[in-house]
Amino acid sequence: MGTAERERREAPEESVAARSRGRWGQEGSDPDIPVQRRFGAATGGDQHQYDRPLWVEEPARRHPTPDPVRRAAVRAVLVISVTLIQAMVAFLCAMAGSWPAFPMVISSVASTVVATWAVVDVWVTRQVWNQRHGVVSEPSSTARALRRERRARRRQERTALRDRDRIARRGGTGRLSHT
Repeated sequence: MGTAERERREAPEESVAARSRGRWGQEGSDPDIPVQRRFGAATGGDQHQYDRPLWVEEPARRHPTPDPVRRAAVRAVLVISVTLIQAMVAFLCAMAGSWPAFPMVISSVASTVVATWAVVDVWVTRQVWNQRHGVVSEPSSTARALRRERRARRRQERTALRDRDRIARRGGTGRLSHT
């Protein structure tokens, strides 16, 4: 375990900006660069020193990938990288006319099948996660438009029914005034 890992484990949980401010002190982020100062009114000579953090941590727009999906994706990346290296070695062996060329080509074909399976595994794992944990899906614009039309039609039917009931309560048709 290196020094950086030991410091990371022993350090209290705080933001990166707070750690960097504590490490560099209040003089600024780099001792060679002077701190920018802002002066107040010319009569008061009021000085305000301010440090602007290097970046501001903002919440992510999308949720992080769930652990099972992340594990499947890492597996897929590892399998694909091994497959590419294996295919490159097979190609070089074939170009050199070396005896391992044929077994390497056969194993590269098998590795390609396994890599395809790993990519499909990521897709299936993601779909299963979304289905089991109730991730809200947004309806398509066509579904939204159809629902909007249906609501408008129902609203018109309700207003027509309400108008008929109101006319019937007033005593029927033929009345021109409310007196």
